[in-house]
Amino acid sequence: MTFSMKRALAIFQKDYKDLSRNLFVSSTLIMPLFFAVFYSQLGGGGIDVTYFVINITFSLVATFVQCALIAEEKEKNTLRGLMLSPASTLDILLGKSALTFVTTLILIAACAFIMGYSPANLLVISLALIVSTFFYIGIGTILGLMTKTVMEASLIVMPAFFFFSFSPMLLAYEDRFSIIGLLEYLPNIVLIDLAHQIEAGAGLGAAWLELVILSAWALVVFVGSIVMYNRKQTD
Repeated sequence: MTFSMKRALAIFQKDYKDLSRNLFVSSTLIMPLFFAVFYSQLGGGGIDVTYFVINITFSLVATFVQCALIAEEKEKNTLRGLMLSPASTLDILLGKSALTFVTTLILIAACAFIMGYSPANLLVISLALIVSTFFYIGIGTILGLMTKTVMEASLIVMPAFFFFSFSPMLLAYEDRFSIIGLLEYLPNIVLIDLAHQIEAGAGLGAAWLELVILSAWALVVFVGSIVMYNRKQTD
């Protein structure tokens, strides 16, 4: 499965034009900034609130925008053209993920700046955020391949949005329902745990397990998106 940077950049440029023309999807990019400004005016709220906004950014940008871009390709019947082109699976998937990846990280940095968040170990947090971005983009890719229109994409992504944004709140009931303890292995909650460890003075050596878990989630979803894409290509 070869990779061509030229083809991936061409897909990136096409997605940029499509996103700039679709106000319904591009307006979603404002929402994380709105939440960041809102909570900053309330005085911040610490790590938990900061990562609540970051997880919302992942859901609304990395997942929804990625899902909508792929759904729009299917709605316009242009995805089939890409599949039949000389571009490889990696060319298409990485090319279509590049814009979402860059946009997500820019918005996370902007939200962190607005909320005054400065991690004690920028390297570890940056690695965790990058790996998490790959995970959420993979979720968006899978959901996008399951839909046919942008409207369907906006609906199918809602369960993922609520689940990954608000599931940390369920941990308050862990003492009453032991099964909730399994949520601690979800990537959004692992990210929050990692952030707390970093603020407590932990370094890369102490945070390796959380990074491995996040990487495992990202790898599983990446493989899943390739399998889903190849299945659609065969169809």
